[in-house]
Amino acid sequence: MASITVEDSENLEKAIKRFKRMVEKEGIIREYKKREYYEKPSTILNRKNKTLQRKLIKKTHKTHEKTVY
Repeated sequence: MASITVEDSENLEKAIKRFKRMVEKEGIIREYKKREYYEKPSTILNRKNKTLQRKLIKKTHKTHEKTVY
């Protein structure tokens, strides 16, 4: 869990900015949005397969572009 210590002389806006950066780095908000609603296991699997297919297609397009003169 993200936590910061704020010193007496530190500006509050800087502390908030530092906290936001830490939360973003740890991926807390992304994880929250992912778990906000229940998703069936089959839906998760389908989504992962689609992203994998997109990556493979993109990779094959890149290799074909390099070989074509």
